[in-house]
Amino acid sequence: MSLCLRYVKHRKELILNRIIFKEPHNPKPEGILGVHVEHFPFLLRDLALRMTTTPRTAFHMSAFCWYAFVVQYLAAKDGEELPKGIFVYGGPWKYLTFLNLLLQMTFFGLATVADLQLGKETESSLSRWKDRLFAVFAFPVGTFVVLLFWMIFAYDRELVYPATIDAFFPPWTNHAMHTFVLPVLLGEVLVQPHTFPQTQHALAALGVVGLAYLSWIVWVYLSVGIWVYPLLRYFSPAGLLGFFCFNMSVVSLLYQLGDQLNSYVWSQTQSFACLKQFKDFIK
Repeated sequence: MSLCLRYVKHRKELILNRIIFKEPHNPKPEGILGVHVEHFPFLLRDLALRMTTTPRTAFHMSAFCWYAFVVQYLAAKDGEELPKGIFVYGGPWKYLTFLNLLLQMTFFGLATVADLQLGKETESSLSRWKDRLFAVFAFPVGTFVVLLFWMIFAYDRELVYPATIDAFFPPWTNHAMHTFVLPVLLGEVLVQPHTFPQTQHALAALGVVGLAYLSWIVWVYLSVGIWVYPLLRYFSPAGLLGFFCFNMSVVSLLYQLGDQLNSYVWSQTQSFACLKQFKDFIK
């Protein structure tokens, strides 16, 4: 529950107690199903506040279903005859794009489950983990995948998404993997506030995961002699390390961008909502 709603609830209880104890000899107002008549306006307002979560739940559920469909579609391609080097050794699991889709699907699945936990005023451990997953990984990694892919694609698509792939993957799959991710993430920023962890902890987690992925793609190269992305074959070992460090610095900046964006959107929204709720309450 937000601080604003806690304040309004606290003020509501104070005023109700003052009204009730001011006239102790008056009989209790009649009620329906044990609920006092004087409480109905507050119950209706609480119900209205709860109903605002319905669009958010629909958004989360729709995003989860979309990502689950895309992941299943791409995974099914693993058994088909594709261009040389595609899905060899590790299948789609060696591509950051596919791993990002799994990440987004996991986050929106957790978000949907958290939304369906009705009647809990305190944040559950699931909600906290969901926030951390979005803040540390889903937003910065998802945004990074979109930005880096289209920058390289605009320069020379053969470095990241060769034209031969078009015969096996329709255009909508390219946009599902590399375009739609960003507007969905921005939509998530708008529909729900998120708690971001301390920056040093978040960057440490990103660094560990980044090193793990770098080790994975190097292992794939050493095993079958094929780089995950054609661009990587043009780098020397030192150049590859420099490219990795550059990418990690970009992801770190995107994490901080997400933190600032979340703070800006919800500091403005909560201030307005708190003022509106208080005005409605005192009417």
